[in-house]
Amino acid sequence: MRMYARVASATVVVLTTVAACSSDEGEAPSADITIEDAWVKASDEGMTSAFGTLSYDGAEPIAITSVTSPAANRVELHETIMGEDGQMMMQEISGGFTIDAGGELLLEPGGDHFMLMGLIQPIEPGDVVTFAATLDNGDTFTFEATAKSYAGANESYHDDE
Repeated sequence: MRMYARVASATVVVLTTVAACSSDEGEAPSADITIEDAWVKASDEGMTSAFGTLSYDGAEPIAITSVTSPAANRVELHETIMGEDGQMMMQEISGGFTIDAGGELLLEPGGDHFMLMGLIQPIEPGDVVTFAATLDNGDTFTFEATAKSYAGANESYHDDE
């Protein structure tokens, strides 16, 4: 049984509102986050990355501290940096991704991204992958991203020799 469904559309725009963890009386959520143009790089095995543009309309900065997905054993928040040897390298970012009040966070190949580690099964073009993100205030939000073929941004890891 597939953990994510096939879809005909190559591009999915998902707008997701943060659901306050402590709210069980239908109160308005404490923050609104949306993601546009969410996508995942198709991959046969190992690891892959998720991208998109996150927008936040809250009054104070907020941080995404962790992300999970049923498509992978773990998801790390990665930044891409220039290594001492002049090569671009990925590394897990400490403290998560901060989004300024009224700001955006661009997740893109060669830049910040969500890294899916230990894929459960291949992610093929057209598959839809579900994610759950946790914020520094304890709120969570979910979103979906459609997989597509992409051959660029093949950075190495900071630990790679």
